[in-house]
Amino acid sequence: MNYDVIVIGSGPGGYICAIRCAQLGLKTAIIEKYKALGGTCLNVGCIPSKALLDSSEHYFNAVTNFATHGISVEKVTMDAGQFFNRKADVVSQVSKGVSFLMKKNKIDVFNGIGSFKDAHTITVSSTDTPESKELTAQNIVIATGSKPATPAAFNYDKKRIITSTEALSLNDIPGSMIIIGAGVIGLELGSVYARLGTKIDVIEFTDRVIGTMDPDCGKELQKILKKEGFNFYLNHEVTDVRSKGKKVTVTYKDRNGGEAQSIEADYCLIATGRRPYTDGLNLENAGLSPDNKGRIDVNEQLQTTQSHIYAIGDVIAGPMLAHKAEEEGVFVAEVIAGQRPSMHYHLIPGVVYTWPEVASVGYLESELKEKGIEYKTGKFIFKALGRAKASGDEDGFVKILADKETDEVLGVHMIGARAADLIAEMGVAMAFRASAEDIGRICHAHPTYAEAVKEAALDATGKRALNM
Repeated sequence: MNYDVIVIGSGPGGYICAIRCAQLGLKTAIIEKYKALGGTCLNVGCIPSKALLDSSEHYFNAVTNFATHGISVEKVTMDAGQFFNRKADVVSQVSKGVSFLMKKNKIDVFNGIGSFKDAHTITVSSTDTPESKELTAQNIVIATGSKPATPAAFNYDKKRIITSTEALSLNDIPGSMIIIGAGVIGLELGSVYARLGTKIDVIEFTDRVIGTMDPDCGKELQKILKKEGFNFYLNHEVTDVRSKGKKVTVTYKDRNGGEAQSIEADYCLIATGRRPYTDGLNLENAGLSPDNKGRIDVNEQLQTTQSHIYAIGDVIAGPMLAHKAEEEGVFVAEVIAGQRPSMHYHLIPGVVYTWPEVASVGYLESELKEKGIEYKTGKFIFKALGRAKASGDEDGFVKILADKETDEVLGVHMIGARAADLIAEMGVAMAFRASAEDIGRICHAHPTYAEAVKEAALDATGKRALNM
């Protein structure tokens, strides 16, 4: 069977790419290794983790915050079975939605392992039968995503020493958990279980949490999570992980010196990052090879060294984010169709879905200093915000970085209620090269969390924020 485009992988990058290709009149097929469409994000990533985060937040509020609002709830309990069943139901609904979109857009779906026979031919091997199919295409898009990185020294066994994949389906609430890595995945899943009463110990190799984001946001988040019961061991190195029976022992040491120490827990979650997943693709048959980090090299058009083969999402350089992969999927589809799209990597937001949420877009202060760009800072704390007072979500702030001479907004970093939604306004503003004064002069509804953005912008212009 011959196609205009074959997409390998049905995650956010892959299925969005396939849909856009079909919308542009291209005969399109998509290949997925697993029976459920949606890739890591929909099945063992973004969607299930957010379902668990929301459920655990409801429980946490019932236990700790309802009384403040005059709501009396006696003997609050957690039904672990229903907790995980709801997550599974959400995942199922979203995955079925992707399947519906494939049918609606007349995209052929092939379940099996896709691998290159040659540069234009893909062999699809069924996971259930020895049968295989051969598909050919004028264009091929690699969108096979990533897998959790599991260093051999950590003895990953999928039982007590786990990754995010297993952590999303424990089916019980552990008494204790050690998390290796204080990045986004570790802190989000740590939040899920800490809210339900699990003792959480986080061991981080560097000297701060969420190290790729604004340091002030990281400090604020660490302070909040410590109040919720997190224990942090920053600047510590894990030297050994061992499981025995229903317990795990993690040995670690301070990187500045000192003797090795150990912690015992019910589970150890390895959250040290993810690796590009190209296993089984037989890239060499297409004249391709990954770099020393396992990534596929692409040019500005996201073409590999074979111009008709493209790669997007987690298998190429850049942040491993679902929305980054989606944008690349649309970009590639439009390139194949002969259009001239553009990608603005600088404006891809990053979000941590703890509570409060952390969100960022644009440059960090350290990056501006490296570039020699002089900037000014505007800041507004949520505690001074009427909406935050009313809801009880007073932690956090909005920080805006603007060019010292032109006032153009160069970076925005925030931690607070609904930061994941608020950051979109700043992405739009920066796409149109808005100044801090532009944002400060826009009328924001009152009372809203978004007013914190306006107030921070006013502060950046040199005018005093109106509510501080």
